Amino acid sequence: MRKTFLILAIIFSVLGAVFSFLPFDTLAFLPIVLALVFSYLTFSKSEDNQKKIPKNLFIFSIVCAVFVLGKTFLIKDEVEKDATFEQTKIESNIEAKKDLEELEGLE
Repeated sequence: MRKTFLILAIIFSVLGAVFSFLPFDTLAFLPIVLALVFSYLTFSKSEDNQKKIPKNLFIFSIVCAVFVLGKTFLIKDEVEKDATFEQTKIESNIEAKKDLEELEGLE
């Protein structure tokens, strides 16, 4: 049972690390929480000389969770208005109207 929990803890720790670096926002908490649970279960099922790996996985999962929280609260996603693009769009509309007026005048 310990080996199963250890394998699951490793898998979910890796998934949590991958999800925390990808732009999935708080979706990364799902594998991180599962990694924490399986790391704790592995830690509780282990003997004293076998507790190093589950403890490291537990710490790694906590670091990933802190990273996701930092990304969520410290990095703001803002959409800025591009004034040059808006000006270019207005100019192209004016030119298109002039071209249409010239074409109507030729007919």
